[in-house]
Formats: sequence, C-alpha cells, structure tokens
Amino acid sequence: MDEKIDSREPVEAKKGGMNMKVLIIGLPIFIIQLIAVYFITGNFLLSRFEAKISAEGETETETKTEAKSTKHTKSKKKKNSNEGESNFFYSCDDLIINPSGTNGQRLMLVSVGFGVSTDEEAKKLKEKEVLIKDIVISTLSSRTLSELNTYAYRDSLKEQISKMIVERMPDEEINSVYFSKYIIQ
Repeated sequence: MDEKIDSREPVEAKKGGMNMKVLIIGLPIFIIQLIAVYFITGNFLLSRFEAKISAEGETETETKTEAKSTKHTKSKKKKNSNEGESNFFYSCDDLIINPSGTNGQRLMLVSVGFGVSTDEEAKKLKEKEVLIKDIVISTLSSRTLSELNTYAYRDSLKEQISKMIVERMPDEEINSVYFSKYIIQ
C-alpha cells in the first residue's frame, strides 16, 4: 500500500506545478491582451466613431450656417444701404489646416468664399490670393479643436476672417464670408 500512496503523491505534485505554470504564463498574456484591446479601442475605433458622428453633424451644421449667414448678410445689407450686394464671389478652395493643440494628429479641410460687390473686387482678391489664404490659415490654425467644433463659434470665425482681411488690405471690401466646406478629421 505504501507504494500506491507514493505513486499518487508525484501525480498530485505535477497537477499543482501545472497550475502554477498556467498562472505564471497565462496572467501576463491576459494582461497584454487587455492592454492591446484598450489601445485598439481608444485609438482606432473611437476616432472613427467620432469622425462619423462629426461628419453627420457637419452636414446639418453647414446648412444651418449657410442659412444664418444669409440672414446675417441680408440684415447687414438692410442696415447699410450703401453696401453693395454680394453678386460676385471669390473662393479659396480646399485649404488644409492643422488646428492648435492637435500635434498634427487632426486636420481640417476648409473652403472659404468671399462675397463682394463687383467683379473688379473679386479680381483684386484673386490677385492677393496668397495673402488671403495666409489670413484664413493663420486665423483657423490658432484655434483649438473644441473651438472649431462649436457651431456658434463659426459665425465669429467668419467675422474674424473678414476683420483680418480689412486690417491687412484696407482698400478691399468684403460683404460676407461663407464656409462651403468645413470638415474636421
């Protein structure tokens, strides 16, 4: 009988040793898997989800922005009967901007249109295209992502861009500023 007891003890010891190996090897692998899932979810899936939500929201806000800017322009024209109507437009298309505080991780694609009274003014703006693009890029790139995502802040951006153009080019007259594209990645 003593022999049977001795043969059982090594078997029990092997079972205990096997569980210890699983614990020593399995626990670090499990922790690594948790970290990988956290990283993938945090960086890839959430950024795609946020981009999808912001893209859906931007189409709604673009139409609202255009409606508000049209109302604002009409009320401004009624106030100042001396100002000409925006029958002519100059456009800076597809400007890529790196918002402040994003460390190059996020980009913004913007197309900006300027309403002017005459075709001559639109041609003058075309001649000064580099300066206008610089004004738009410097104005938008100095803003944080949260500011740029705020719908109410877009109207003040339009006013700031218009003000900066008038400051740098006093002989130019801008009746209105429009965002035809306003996409944040």
